[in-house]
Amino acid sequence: MTTEQAQRAPLAAERRAHVLAALEREGVVRVADLTDELGVTAVTIRRDIATLEREGLLARVHGGAVAASGDHRAGDPAITATIGVLVPSLDYYWPGVVRGMEIEARKHGLKIVLRGSSYEAADERPTLQRLVESENLRGLVLAPRTDGPHAQEMVQWLARSGVPHVLVEREAALAPHREALESVVSDHALGALMAVHHLADLGHRRVALVLSRLSPTSRKIAAGWRAACADLGLSTDEHFERLAPDRHEPGFPRVVEEVVETALSSGTTALLAHSDPEAFAIVQHAQDRGLSVPGDLSVVAYDDEVAGLFSPALTAVRPPRSAVGHAAVDLLVKRLEDPSRAVHRVAISPRLVVRESTGPVRA
Repeated sequence: MTTEQAQRAPLAAERRAHVLAALEREGVVRVADLTDELGVTAVTIRRDIATLEREGLLARVHGGAVAASGDHRAGDPAITATIGVLVPSLDYYWPGVVRGMEIEARKHGLKIVLRGSSYEAADERPTLQRLVESENLRGLVLAPRTDGPHAQEMVQWLARSGVPHVLVEREAALAPHREALESVVSDHALGALMAVHHLADLGHRRVALVLSRLSPTSRKIAAGWRAACADLGLSTDEHFERLAPDRHEPGFPRVVEEVVETALSSGTTALLAHSDPEAFAIVQHAQDRGLSVPGDLSVVAYDDEVAGLFSPALTAVRPPRSAVGHAAVDLLVKRLEDPSRAVHRVAISPRLVVRESTGPVRA
């Protein structure tokens, strides 16, 4: 061993001890956090993680590592196989789903390889093809576009791939006979229905719905909202709907202003907004106009990522993000164990979290 190697060895040992100690505390470590903590490059941390994985002390996942069997998570099985995960975003909403997947995968001795797409992606097949070919996957959990021009081609590709798969927060069917694909979804229509009934119980008759134009969740929220309005006998004159562009687009503030103006002119006293940032923007603009929330306008947010942090804290529908992730991996494991098993489609109920932004209609 050279003098230079001798000097390096203790540093590497210290880094790897730090990684294992962090894994003991947290159950998961991320490369980005470790580079900050240790003051080394991401390449160095990845090499350390690869070394520790070869020694059986952890299992790599995209962006970091989780504990392996026999070391820092008593009772966890050994990592024996890899599953691929494709989601349309690696921030906002999806991290909660992925964390549920990681925990469930670890219970079954599975390692996750995570890839991100986007809501605008025209065709995710090339990404999935590379993932399947490079990682020798046992299965896939994915949230592809099911409303784009290549949606049915994607479904056909999955059917031909021979790789067991589960859709997460998406539903699709295989042409020409419309055989359903295995899926786990939040019951977003039920979430919207709960929001409408909450507002109706407070005496609201004139209501509004604001949806994110890009989100595939919006369609289901709208369906539940309209069904609830019909159940309650709310006519089209008593509620209005708006589609909002991406909040980073120049036209977003204009739509927010229009929503508040329409609410004022129509006597609307309550609304549901998807998602939290859209709700924040509406509440902020209403307050800037001198309106009271909830005195003049009750607001329910859909997603509850950060709704409770606003002032006033927003009443929100909370989709079961972690539970969806757990259930998707569990469904895939059952498919791996029994390939002839009947196709399952699982819908998990959200919950309504009542806070300060909703109240009775003013007399």
